[in-house]
Amino acid sequence: MRVYLVIVDESPEAKVAMTYASRLALQAEGAVHMLALVPPQQFSAFGGVQATMEEEARSRAEVMVTSAAGRYFSESGRMPVISVEQGEPERVVREYLATHPEISALVLGASRDGADPLVTHFSAHSGTLPCPLYIIPGDWVPETVEDQF
Repeated sequence: MRVYLVIVDESPEAKVAMTYASRLALQAEGAVHMLALVPPQQFSAFGGVQATMEEEARSRAEVMVTSAAGRYFSESGRMPVISVEQGEPERVVREYLATHPEISALVLGASRDGADPLVTHFSAHSGTLPCPLYIIPGDWVPETVEDQF
């Protein structure tokens, strides 16, 4: 079974990547893993403030990925695997791929201005990934996946 990993955030590019991965999974009768990243928060000298900031960031990420999972389920009838991880985004994605050998491809959306740190990082290091990297243009129009191949 083909499994597609999508990084979920609030960007339009992430929505495009999610749509593309969803269609690929449906076509291949595969699955989607959704990973929401919680980047490290700025250090606060006050421990209670730091903990509150981290918890709020994690809660936002959980709501966002749950909402995306709900949309995917309503369109496909399948429930994706949902994960929320905290840390440096590049490291978290690499660790997720290392612990999930069933992942068939990492699907990322690219913006027009090229300011996507994950796309920049993983395209530069794609030869070291355990799976193919799909970079979907941010202005991709969701036609049927069959027409894309």
